[in-house]
Amino acid sequence: MSTLRDVAKLAGVAPITVSRVINDAGYASDATRKRVRLAIKKLGYVPNSLARSLRSRRTSTLALVVTDITNPFFTLIARSVEDTASAAGYSVIFCNTDESETKEEEYLTILLQKQVDGILLVPACTNTRSVRRIQAQGTAVVLLDRRIPGAATDTVRGDSEGGAYQLTQLLLGLGHRQIAVLTGPKNISTAYDRVTGYRKALADAGVRPSSKLVYYGAFDQASGFEMARKAMAAPEPPTALFAANNFIALGAIHAMEAAGCRVPQDLALVAFDDLPPALVTFPFITAAAQPAYEMGRLATNLLLARLAGSRSHKEVVLPCEINVRQSSGGPRP
Repeated sequence: MSTLRDVAKLAGVAPITVSRVINDAGYASDATRKRVRLAIKKLGYVPNSLARSLRSRRTSTLALVVTDITNPFFTLIARSVEDTASAAGYSVIFCNTDESETKEEEYLTILLQKQVDGILLVPACTNTRSVRRIQAQGTAVVLLDRRIPGAATDTVRGDSEGGAYQLTQLLLGLGHRQIAVLTGPKNISTAYDRVTGYRKALADAGVRPSSKLVYYGAFDQASGFEMARKAMAAPEPPTALFAANNFIALGAIHAMEAAGCRVPQDLALVAFDDLPPALVTFPFITAAAQPAYEMGRLATNLLLARLAGSRSHKEVVLPCEINVRQSSGGPRP
């Protein structure tokens, strides 16, 4: 295995010069840098990144912790984070918690032991414990998609309340008054905020919100199926469903198909988060689309700014785009 001294000998320079070229620190002429790089390539020399990180206390590594990497929304965020981090010379470790606080704690233990430079976190709950733990280790952290009340950190998220308000307003404008909302766990900000926007739209339209029309579950297809089944079986079934994310919407559609219920003729449907064209041959669901790629880019840049010494905390809230399609139907007769 080649060593730094082997590279220095082949390039005809001192070992300290090779170190300067590798770390891009200190002066070395263009001709010298070229000779060193050619020697590195010829010898197949691999710099000791661990030794460099111990000296600099930086690993050039970031981590992205998401709750469901199979969801296209988080997949697009992950791509954006990797693109942005790579352009800045950082590698990214991806972790998937499955909405589990326990898995989140386990991953954070591993990431902090590996001394990643910063963590982008989609929190599994609204507890500040994880953020405080990361910051106690002196590690930079930015929250993505979800907010944690009381957490003193940067946050980049979509306007869940505003998007939910617009979707509910759309259904109200089509004549619906019995609108059920199918959402995630109560301890997750996006689930709470989307119910808040839904209730505000109803109140502003003079429609009294009913707790019987609010169903809490998980942000997955199985839960969407079960919540939709319960809503349709209620004594006063809804005329429209508002699914709080794309996977809940897919589960709801399966439940409606199983019950012989047509969308939108028998039951209208709107959802939060769009599905990418690659997964849908014919766009069908009326949805509040969040700019996932932009969210990932902005969050990564905020994390990099934090690593560069930025001290002010920012909360970036990005607007949603309402894409009206077939599932919401037309005005009710």
